[in-house]
Amino acid sequence: MVSMAWNDKTIRWAIIGFALLAAAGWLLPTWILNNVMFGLARGLAVLGLLVLWRTGLVSFGHALYFGLGAYAVALLEKYGGVTDVFLKFGAAIIVAGVFGFLLGFVLRNYRAIFFAMLSLAFSMVLYGVLVKMEVLGSTDGFSVTQNTILGWKPDGKYPLFCFIVLTCVIALSAVQLYLKSALGHLTTAIRDNELRVEYLGYSVARAIHVKYLASACLAGAAGGAMAMALGQVDPDSMVNWTVSGELVFITIMSGAGSVVAPFIGAIVFEFIRTYAFELAPQAWQLIVGGTLLAIIFFLPGGIWSLLEKPWAKGEADNG
Repeated sequence: MVSMAWNDKTIRWAIIGFALLAAAGWLLPTWILNNVMFGLARGLAVLGLLVLWRTGLVSFGHALYFGLGAYAVALLEKYGGVTDVFLKFGAAIIVAGVFGFLLGFVLRNYRAIFFAMLSLAFSMVLYGVLVKMEVLGSTDGFSVTQNTILGWKPDGKYPLFCFIVLTCVIALSAVQLYLKSALGHLTTAIRDNELRVEYLGYSVARAIHVKYLASACLAGAAGGAMAMALGQVDPDSMVNWTVSGELVFITIMSGAGSVVAPFIGAIVFEFIRTYAFELAPQAWQLIVGGTLLAIIFFLPGGIWSLLEKPWAKGEADNG
């Protein structure tokens, strides 16, 4: 599996890029390190949306799994006293995966706007539950302040940053290998012609269910990473419909041309939002929205379309 991943040019270049990013993180100021961590965390969720996007499905409710992952981390620390990042991260993925598996039986039967709005409805149900229940933190949420790595309590956020970078590399590699597999090739085939896929002997509903489950797990992982990086979870920042909107925004802005694109787009989004809020706190949404419009008009393939040709040339020269 490791050799197969390394032989893939996209994965190989991504590993080199993330390794350089991890090394650079040692020298970055805290605020930049935080922004990159937030971007990488969101990038995991956008990577899951990319899988659905290539299938022709858009989810407006992935804040459901993002929030489930985040709250799994927070509740495990508050009520279970668990501080290890591996256990927290595993819990985030498992909780989101269980819900994704169950809801997948419903959502795999819907397409287009029905799929998008039904996923949004499920996420808003969770939002309502969290807001109303005191045991789940209500509107205030919880703090996530204790992060240990195999019993070691690191000083500063750099070790957590490296952990998130490693997680992104593993997730990116797994998705890339999946998309190149037989089931992965069904992604665009389902988008183009579901009936023909059925005639070939594949179950479209089952294939979509698998993709939805993978997408949910990635979103849960993203929520868990965000909770540990941000140090706080609450319904508005983790589960509200605006969170789903941001993830779709980043997906469009990034482009679906590569598994690397979600992470680049998510980091760019974090810095655009940070500087927009700093320069125009009363109109930062206008700046962010204007950026999206500019990308739709001038870069319909997303940010990745700027890097696609140089990336392909670099692969050809070194492959």
